[in-house]
Amino acid sequence: MSGTSLADQDLAQLANWLMYSAIAVYLLAFVAACAEWAFGGKSLGVRATAVSSAELQTPVAPSRGRTRSVVVGGATGSSTQVLAPPAAASPEQPRVPAGDGPGAAGDSPKADLVGRIAVSLTVLALLLHAGSVVARGLAVSRPPWGNMYEFSTAFALMASAAYVGLLAARKPVRWLGVPVLFSVLLTLGLAVSVLYVDSAQLVPALHSYWLWIHVSAAIISGGVFHTAAVVSILYLVRDRWERAVAAGHGQGRGAGLWRRLPSSQALDKLAYRLTGLVFPLWTFAVIAGAVWAEAAWGRYWGWDPKETWAFITWVAYAAYLHARATAGWKGRRAAALGLVAFATFVFNYYGVNILITGLHSYGGLPTN
Repeated sequence: MSGTSLADQDLAQLANWLMYSAIAVYLLAFVAACAEWAFGGKSLGVRATAVSSAELQTPVAPSRGRTRSVVVGGATGSSTQVLAPPAAASPEQPRVPAGDGPGAAGDSPKADLVGRIAVSLTVLALLLHAGSVVARGLAVSRPPWGNMYEFSTAFALMASAAYVGLLAARKPVRWLGVPVLFSVLLTLGLAVSVLYVDSAQLVPALHSYWLWIHVSAAIISGGVFHTAAVVSILYLVRDRWERAVAAGHGQGRGAGLWRRLPSSQALDKLAYRLTGLVFPLWTFAVIAGAVWAEAAWGRYWGWDPKETWAFITWVAYAAYLHARATAGWKGRRAAALGLVAFATFVFNYYGVNILITGLHSYGGLPTN
């Protein structure tokens, strides 16, 4: 950080401490989110609905499943419970209480409390995370995404913000907490341990207002693409479990987890909607990059490795959306195509920056 003032060095140090604090709080949130699933699993099983003794005398239409009655309170008890048929006949059952949303592990008071703590910790970690990114930018008076470390922290910030944003919009997606927090911790851990470099001024090619426009659009797009990829992975797991149950193989191991996810159909739709929502922004990011290239190097497109893989990513996501809209692709084939598209995005970031030399090589690993 040579050439920087003492105040800038203090801001850079503050950014580091805020990042470490955010990672610690993210870890606590992840542990709490895992505990929510664990506590919720204890209350899973066949659900009972209390009815009066008089109602028990009302004829009930035959059903495919068998029913059992259990007298509550012994011989003097005044109420009886009828246990509904097991949920194996419908892979999407049992559903969680309507107030907590499909798939959230808040089906017991203890699980719901721990889940709310996990969300609160996630919001706190997000604020610390955002403070770190802002302080990093203020330390050098520029956008805080000029190298791989800064891009990684900003990318993880957008992934976490996408999750919190869905919660703020009252979407029942608390079940996303565990996978999203895990991937955010993985990204930040890699950033601070492998990709970290001291805050410094940018290389000349990056001195442009297009850095704000192009890179910020790419970061936001990547955060939402990341969330959609997590949903697609959960879809594949849930769909496989549903197929096994429908084939009569029982609920198997991990049923306490898979049954609390939304239905495979709901997961499939969510991944599609997230991708469709952010694809126009990714299109804009690619176009903005071409405009920036013309300003910096005198040509809009030169098939530099970074440009090439950005275009490949655009084509892959366009193919995913086109297949969903015109060919009627849904389910496993669509999820696989969406994950391939996200893999191209990840390779464009890590693979191209680290393994391939090009005009964008300034974003590679620190040289110590």
